[in-house]
Amino acid sequence: MSVAADRLQLSQIAPLIVQSEIRSMSIECERIGGINMAQGICDTDVPTSVAEAAIEAIRKGRNTYTRLDGIASLRNAIAEKLSRHNCIDADPDAEILVTAGATGALYASSLALLNPGDEVILCEPFYGYHWNTMLSMRVQPVAVTLSAPDWKLDIDALRQAITPRTRALIVNTPCNPSGKVFSLTELQAIASLAIEHNLFVFADEIYEYFLFDGARHISIATLPGMAERTITISGLSKTFSITGWRIGYLVANRSWIPAIGYFHDLAYVCSPTPLQYGATAGLLELSTTFYVDLAAEYQRKRDQICKALTDAGLTPCVPGGAYYVLADASRIPGKTAPEKARALLAATGVASVAGSAFFVSDGHDLLRFCFGKKSEDLDRACAALRSY
Repeated sequence: MSVAADRLQLSQIAPLIVQSEIRSMSIECERIGGINMAQGICDTDVPTSVAEAAIEAIRKGRNTYTRLDGIASLRNAIAEKLSRHNCIDADPDAEILVTAGATGALYASSLALLNPGDEVILCEPFYGYHWNTMLSMRVQPVAVTLSAPDWKLDIDALRQAITPRTRALIVNTPCNPSGKVFSLTELQAIASLAIEHNLFVFADEIYEYFLFDGARHISIATLPGMAERTITISGLSKTFSITGWRIGYLVANRSWIPAIGYFHDLAYVCSPTPLQYGATAGLLELSTTFYVDLAAEYQRKRDQICKALTDAGLTPCVPGGAYYVLADASRIPGKTAPEKARALLAATGVASVAGSAFFVSDGHDLLRFCFGKKSEDLDRACAALRSY
């Protein structure tokens, strides 16, 4: 009897994966009816052409499974976009996979390319889902800390972090949560190490159009020797404000796509079919002006939230991209960053995320704010922060 009972246990890895602070703060914010600047929901309006194409697809009965790599029109549109905006030439039939969000892309890629016991290097502060995805694969994430306030990469520290067990690097640019945009020099240094040690690079570029102050996005896959080892991950969730649609994609060498596609099919079957048609319309119909205006709009929002945080005595690390800002929370009461986040929520109704969620053992005096909000909500949040 006791032997049978002993089998009813959590897996060995389950106790190591804790509830995301992002999710926890979103729930607490909803409970009190606050302004959610914790989760990167991006609740701004969906482009009309994107919404209408998805609705039309549903009405036309395009509601069944697609091929495991996505509908042909979307793969072709992604290939055109990659060529035009990223300088990546990819075969839509052999090197592009439509995924259930960028998270689905990383999950399937990790299953296909990594083994239990491998090490994968991330830059800290890191996106918690990257870290926990590695843990869920029985892969050991290793942090290399970037230097605040501009989050500069120490290439010597990165070099020293590489061991015989290192299998891959994760490069997130523009970065969540810091807004770091990696420079060409930094990417070249990373590429050099990846080639020297024969490592994969998972390049999360989901915020590629959120660039400020003239910052330039460079896809590391375009650097010499990197196309065959880079899994470029992106999607339309942030760009088209469709985070709940789960439309992501990846581009990789044709040697890796079949295995990645197999594991994505096993976990997700396919990305939602009618919503793929909506994303296709956006890629085909929205002009360059849309992307230019998007960056300008979010730069204004960045400046607005950074000014409000400064006025509140919460000095921000001004981001160069994405739509998050890390701010100094040392003046907020609380022994830990989660306590500080909850104290600020109680005092202002504005939800943020504990900075410690993005570090191994630091971030205790940092909070992350998401400014991917509707203008009226951002105005209310900024006013509430100034009153703190």
